[in-house]
Amino acid sequence: MRNAPLRIVGLLQLAVGATMIFAPQSFYDLVPGVNETGPFNPHFVRVIGAAFLVAGGGLLWYARDVRGRPAALAGAGFLALHALIHLWDGLAGRERPVHLVHDLPLLFGVAALALWLAWPRRSSDLIVKGNDNAEVAAAPEARRVRA
Repeated sequence: MRNAPLRIVGLLQLAVGATMIFAPQSFYDLVPGVNETGPFNPHFVRVIGAAFLVAGGGLLWYARDVRGRPAALAGAGFLALHALIHLWDGLAGRERPVHLVHDLPLLFGVAALALWLAWPRRSSDLIVKGNDNAEVAAAPEARRVRA
């Protein structure tokens, strides 16, 4: 059940990141509100695109193997912080209020979904050894993400 949404969210983040890296001007021009955040800076757009690639890669890795959970949590954490920055800018008056309406499903919804999907759950498929070094010691078939 979690596998398909993880893949969808991960692929969406890869698509956003790839667009930002390989077509930064198009991203800047086509995504509503981006051009209102300041002058176009291709280096800055590409750097943020790299973060989206890492976030998407972490979510996809976790969709394949539970050992990717830390990477998925880090990626989901980036998405959540990114959404919170937009919220802060909106509340501080640095973005128009209409941006928060757009950001609700696109940024906050995706970030919340990614965090929910990546958050650890109790599972009989995993055996966690030690408290300091949470090493996953599961059979290969148990490493697949289950519903």
